[in-house]
Amino acid sequence: MISLLLWAINYNENERLRTTLISDALWVEQTLRFQLSVDEDAIARLALDHAHHQIGLPQFGDRARIHLQNNPEVLSIALFDADGRPVFSVPEGAASGGDGTSPLPVRATAAASVRPIYGPLTRTADGDLVTSISTALGDGGSVSAIISIRSLIARQIPWWITEKYAVQLVDIDNVVLAEKTRVEPTDTGLTHKISFDPPLAGAWLTISSYRVGGNLSNNLLVAGILGLSLFAVFSLLVLYRNGLKRQAAEMRLRSEMAFRRSMEESLTVGLRARDHDGKILYVNNAFCQMTGFTVEELTGRKPPMPYWHEDRIAETLARHDALNKGGLKIQSFETCFRRSDGSDLEVQVFEAPLVDAHGRHRGWMGSIIDISDQKRAAEIARIQSQNLQRTGRLVTLGEMASSLAHELNQPLAAIASYAAGSLNLLQSPDCDHRQVVGALEKLSVQTERAGQIIRRIQDFVRKRDPKFQDVELASVIVETASFLEADASNRHATIKVVAPKGLAPVRADRILMEQVMINLMRNGIEAMAGPPTRRVRLEVELRQEDDHQVIEVRDSGSGISPTVAGRLFEPFVTSKQDGMGMGLNICRTIIELHHGRLEHRPNPTGGTIFSIVLPVPQPERAAAE
Repeated sequence: MISLLLWAINYNENERLRTTLISDALWVEQTLRFQLSVDEDAIARLALDHAHHQIGLPQFGDRARIHLQNNPEVLSIALFDADGRPVFSVPEGAASGGDGTSPLPVRATAAASVRPIYGPLTRTADGDLVTSISTALGDGGSVSAIISIRSLIARQIPWWITEKYAVQLVDIDNVVLAEKTRVEPTDTGLTHKISFDPPLAGAWLTISSYRVGGNLSNNLLVAGILGLSLFAVFSLLVLYRNGLKRQAAEMRLRSEMAFRRSMEESLTVGLRARDHDGKILYVNNAFCQMTGFTVEELTGRKPPMPYWHEDRIAETLARHDALNKGGLKIQSFETCFRRSDGSDLEVQVFEAPLVDAHGRHRGWMGSIIDISDQKRAAEIARIQSQNLQRTGRLVTLGEMASSLAHELNQPLAAIASYAAGSLNLLQSPDCDHRQVVGALEKLSVQTERAGQIIRRIQDFVRKRDPKFQDVELASVIVETASFLEADASNRHATIKVVAPKGLAPVRADRILMEQVMINLMRNGIEAMAGPPTRRVRLEVELRQEDDHQVIEVRDSGSGISPTVAGRLFEPFVTSKQDGMGMGLNICRTIIELHHGRLEHRPNPTGGTIFSIVLPVPQPERAAAE
């Protein structure tokens, strides 16, 4: 605190000195500029009066001498003609430089400037730094004055400035051109630099402070020691008072601990604290009620715990090791405990770092939530969803019964025909066995075809869990279109499929994807229903877009009403008069199960476009799966 106090006082002192330095530097600058402006005005008046023939050379010389006497920094004043030749000067001969005390001034022309201009800074033979002030005359001549910078600084800067500061005129490389100083400045930190260009080209005015040491620091140190002594006495008094307050604080702490314990015991979330070795440090009442074990049975126990499943001990120990290596961050997972009565307990566990009052990581605090009811509800919902999907497939097959009967009737009729023909051939006296073999082979093909239709229907309606595998969407689309070909023909429609082969397979359940395609394609065919004379076409296209594959089903029907479009995928919402409103909802559920999305939009040529977007697994992700 004492050091901080000394630093603050020293900082304030430096800021005060710097502020004073800047203020004085600006004062010096204005003083020098004012004196140069006085000289400028004198030269300008002489030039103006002489140009208007108000004064002759004698009066010009008298007024120039008066100005030189009153302003010693002005070494000479000269009059030049239009060719730059000196006409008159005060003192005499100064314009030609014959006296060796000053250089020739810079001649100003009438076109150069309406104000006096300054010449460059130069050194005279005696080492003085001089410059010139020139003012143009109307006839091309000029009036010039030689100014001594050393004399200007020495005369215009008062003694009280040089008692505190070193005043220097330097160039751009900090080479001293002229100065007025008592001693060499030692503190470069207290320096202020002001550009003096214009009027002096390339010149800077530098003001540096002389730092004079004082006894302020010693006084502050003594004051700090006295303050510390007073503070020690005050601390003893405070310590005595704190001793009286400690007992009351301890009582409040006991009450607070009892209150916090009551809060923990009233929670429905189980709490379990353990150290890095897995030994249980604390459990609350909710955790004991979940597992059926008492606090005494759990506290202080090391792994394996009695509520662990015997077949999950290795998995739990590995999870604990990974938790210790994962760093100080909250982690969560789901697992299954075993109650004391042997029943299963599905739980969600949140593990958070257990840090003591000294900031040391003592172990982990677990928050355990019983999710058995949620698991049961999720399982029931899953079963209901599967039943709903199977019901949807059954409804679809019921609606397509006539088409399926027609599709089965063709191979069965062919079988009957080939069987009758074979029988006739066999009963013929001159039977050709080769013809019978050919007929039987064709009969076998038709039998296989009928069997494939029956097996496809059985797979489609069978109750089963989703089976994800690599599926080529092109084959799904082609087979579905073939399956619906008879139904489309009955409705005077054709199905055009654009599905290029060779696209990467996607992870999908083939039966579920066939269900989606059947629903979308049948909806499109039904939406285009019209008079028998009107032939319509349903377009189905498969294409690759970046890391997704897109299936579009385009119909040319009447489209979807705007009042229904926003809720089309909701249950029991349909645009068909006899529809149940579940088909599209089931389709969207199936597509979302595949991590894709199902969308719809108006067809620019009339009708509706349904789009299925499915992700294509990356090589590394597919390998991990």
